[in-house]
Amino acid sequence: MQIRVGYELVYDLPKPTPMILTLNVHYSRASDMVSPDHIVADPPVPLAGYRDGFGNWCTRLVAPQGRIRFTGDTIVRDTGAPEPVVPNAWQHEIFSLPEDTLVFLLGSRYCETDRLSDIAWKLFSHTPLGWPRVQAICDFVQQHIKFGYEHASSSRTALEAYNSGVGVCRDYAHLAIAFCRCMNIPARYCTGYLGDIGMPPPYGPMDFSGWFEAYLAGTWYTFDARNNQPRIGRVLIARGRDAADVAISTAFGENTLAGFKVWTDEVV
Repeated sequence: MQIRVGYELVYDLPKPTPMILTLNVHYSRASDMVSPDHIVADPPVPLAGYRDGFGNWCTRLVAPQGRIRFTGDTIVRDTGAPEPVVPNAWQHEIFSLPEDTLVFLLGSRYCETDRLSDIAWKLFSHTPLGWPRVQAICDFVQQHIKFGYEHASSSRTALEAYNSGVGVCRDYAHLAIAFCRCMNIPARYCTGYLGDIGMPPPYGPMDFSGWFEAYLAGTWYTFDARNNQPRIGRVLIARGRDAADVAISTAFGENTLAGFKVWTDEVV
């Protein structure tokens, strides 16, 4: 199958402002791209690309004073198959983990493992190791947090999501990631596109989505504590320790988001 993905972001800026955008489809999907996903700026400005420390494609620019619009649109091939479920995927002993996974055991800006460790062990120490433990974490988080766009907050941490019991997809992911790390399972934050392919209506407003990956049996597997079921057509943009590492846009100065559209549609 093929999936059309894209966005339109509009910013108002009181003065020229440096920005970083993380909007390109992840390099791991490069062979699936039917067409390039160039970022188009209106008015046009010079764009410079680079790879960050996690391998994500990023773009630097200086936005002029006034209004600037960023758009992107591409088609991505996909298998059309739901994400795999591997109940026998085993959990590594810490000493046997690859070095590049260890950073995803540590606390980070939005995932306070030090403050959630006792809670995690009380909740999940009785669960079987490996996939069943990660699934138990997802089950708990899905039931514990009430979803609502009115609850969105750019500063809410995993502990705050646990205490408040409300949030959006990034809060589900942060709390599940923090619990996994507390239980010695490497977990990393993911952002990207997730449409409603294969799901019954009604459909909510489209947005970028947040989920996570856990390292089990030598593989990074996709988990989604908000939806908590295998989905079709997930398209990755970026990975990191938490949402702070994969912000869709970062403006180094005053700015107002004046317009926001995201689309993810099966091409039929």
